[in-house]
Amino acid sequence: MIQITLPDGSKREFPGPVTVAEVAASIGTGLAKAALAGKIDGKVVDTSYTITADSPLSIVTAKDADGLEVIRHSTAHLLAYAVKELFPDAQVTIGPVIEHGFYYDFAYKRPFTPEDLAAIEKRMSELAAKDEPVVRRVLPRDEAVAYFKGLGEHYKAEIIASIPSNEDVSLYREGNFEDLCRGPHVPSTGKLKFFKLMKVAGAYWRGDHRNEMLQRVYGTAWATKDELQQYLTMLEEAEKRDHRKLGRELDLFHIDEHSPGTVFWHPKGWTLWQEVEQYMRRVYRENGYQEVKGPQIIDKSLWEKTGHWDKYRENMFTTESEKRDYALKPMNCPGHILIFKQGIKSYRDLPLRFGEFGQCHRNEPTGGLHGIMRVRAFTQDDGHIFCTEDQIQSEVIAFTTLLQKVYKDFGFTDIIYKLSTRPEKRIGSEESWDRAESALAEGLRASGCEFEYLPGEGAFYGPKIEYTLKDALGRPWQCGTIQVDPNLPERLDAEFVGEDGSRHRPIMLHRAIVGSLERFIGILIEQHAGALPTWLAPVHVSVLNITDSQADYCRDLAKSLENQGLRVQLDLRNEKITYKIREHSLQKLPYILVVGDKEKAAGAVAVRARGNKDLGVMSVEAFSSLIASDIASKV
Repeated sequence: MIQITLPDGSKREFPGPVTVAEVAASIGTGLAKAALAGKIDGKVVDTSYTITADSPLSIVTAKDADGLEVIRHSTAHLLAYAVKELFPDAQVTIGPVIEHGFYYDFAYKRPFTPEDLAAIEKRMSELAAKDEPVVRRVLPRDEAVAYFKGLGEHYKAEIIASIPSNEDVSLYREGNFEDLCRGPHVPSTGKLKFFKLMKVAGAYWRGDHRNEMLQRVYGTAWATKDELQQYLTMLEEAEKRDHRKLGRELDLFHIDEHSPGTVFWHPKGWTLWQEVEQYMRRVYRENGYQEVKGPQIIDKSLWEKTGHWDKYRENMFTTESEKRDYALKPMNCPGHILIFKQGIKSYRDLPLRFGEFGQCHRNEPTGGLHGIMRVRAFTQDDGHIFCTEDQIQSEVIAFTTLLQKVYKDFGFTDIIYKLSTRPEKRIGSEESWDRAESALAEGLRASGCEFEYLPGEGAFYGPKIEYTLKDALGRPWQCGTIQVDPNLPERLDAEFVGEDGSRHRPIMLHRAIVGSLERFIGILIEQHAGALPTWLAPVHVSVLNITDSQADYCRDLAKSLENQGLRVQLDLRNEKITYKIREHSLQKLPYILVVGDKEKAAGAVAVRARGNKDLGVMSVEAFSSLIASDIASKV
């Protein structure tokens, strides 16, 4: 007899080996129809998998995260099946699951067109409607290599040839198409109903630029029609909010081929930058940070001591002068230790908090660059706290509280907290790791934060907390972090004099709130769809005249508002007022003031708020009070 233990603790007995599908059928026909896979001891398996010993089992359906993974994996194979049906000469390579979907790389004699993509998607739907069984078989490696070579699938044969010769490989067949895969897969193609192909892009074979270029077809797949539609709607909204598009339309910045991966900030964009930076600078001052500034170029010997030269050299920009090698700094941490080491530090000086808006350079690959979100030159709101081990928890509490306030001021209230713990390869004693991880965890608990552990995801020298904010579309952005590092102070010989009069190593806490200012500003632009809160808006208010007779009044009005600290745009062009209002509205300005003869005579303004809201005529004093309140509230 074989005993199966279900998630609710109930048990079912079978006289001999039993498949996952048979167990599901014994529970009920509804579950049997919904079953996509099974999960045994944490491993997801096909419904055809045969259980030969007593086991715990949960039936995986489309409602489960594992079920969605199986759907997407299977839909990638359905894509390859359809491509081979329509383009028999195409060669298939790899097709993994990615966030929100999947892709598959193909080698074909010409680029796929949008019309091809539509035809492939239509064929996928037709193949899914056939509800063909998906059947697994196992072959010895060399036999599988020969099999795919016989099919003319040389890329697939090359993949299999890289597997150890003593291993078997699994293949999955649906209809006329068979593919290499570990699985698991849905029991039949009829389970695949809600998918869409998104785009085609280039991709090098095995990710190596020295290899041939393939065509990567991206798709998305979901468990229900509603989920698919919600995702597509989100993508449409994300496209409207794309910071690159809005950056052009709102005249904030541009990226130029003369300096790839760096940002040319226009006056309005630089105003936005300064608002973010000056806000963070005030945060530093009000929370015990001392602002410092380190050099851009540092001798290679320092990077050798820190270990960056050996492990990070290919991502560093280097230069040479007078037979000495230098590197543009990729991070600010070593410079802060050199500042810490100037003069004798006492335990009474700790915690010592340094902050820097330090510009860093990293030689990111061209294919990874993305607007101002992923660049080669960026500025971090970088901070390092030198403290004792006993001070870690209190610093985590203070930092978390500060981070929450900053995110709220910028319009983010949904934060995800994750604690990354010791990896397999690490330095330091188990006791020191225990204390560091406990300090981070207790700091989060004391701050009222629910968090999840990421086992093994810490750095080799210490654990860390990641703070991930969610934007208006529900997309996660990991920006903030605080990380325990006893390693760098050791490497660079940083010390303080303890209460016992002897010298001790400080703990270094790497911390950032917004991270890269470039990336964070890109997130802000997309969060607010370019309609930035009044306090951040590059222009607070536009003043428009209707005719030339109000020009002098408008000039005086603009000057008066500027004297109140407002950023004002004056438009006295000889254009129709409707044209000017529309033009300024497209710039997503918080307020537009329109002045005609009546307003001039009354010493007033007609106020229009963003979103085409007519607030009517009010005195200049009333408007000044309104906008001052708006700025102060940071709404």
